[in-house]
Amino acid sequence: MDEWLIVDGYNIIGAHQNWDRIPLEEARTRLIELLSEYQASSGRRVMVVFDAHRTPGGESEEKLGNIIVRYTREHETADQLIERLVKKNRATGQRLYVATSDYLEQRMIFGQGAFRVSARELLQEIQSMKREISRRIEEESSGGKQTLGQGLNGEILKQLESLRRKK
Repeated sequence: MDEWLIVDGYNIIGAHQNWDRIPLEEARTRLIELLSEYQASSGRRVMVVFDAHRTPGGESEEKLGNIIVRYTREHETADQLIERLVKKNRATGQRLYVATSDYLEQRMIFGQGAFRVSARELLQEIQSMKREISRRIEEESSGGKQTLGQGLNGEILKQLESLRRKK
């Protein structure tokens, strides 16, 4: 089943401990980089939504790496766009998660069939993922001699051994 994570971008930026001291553009860039790593590790497709309701113009979408970045149209909040996206995609068979700490928004999307992830939970999950990746890299680099079959699962190793013995 296809899984999507829809992220309320400014909500997550506001929840990050260190991003209140940096320019907003840099915080957006850092968030998109983090979400790109998260997507690669989790397998969930990620879309991040930013408010642009005070900016004249229409709704826009761009793809940065594998992340879809959406900006709301004029006079529309990120919450409203997220609700539209959940309504539009809930019947497609996709499992939808929405990352926001806005309590009212959590209730709205939960009522429409999406799952909620708080900003704090998402940031903790990303940090945990980064620690796990670092641990694996460290384990592999200090593990001594690498073998050809080291990354293969047991069933494949059995099949290869069977082929080897037939010679």
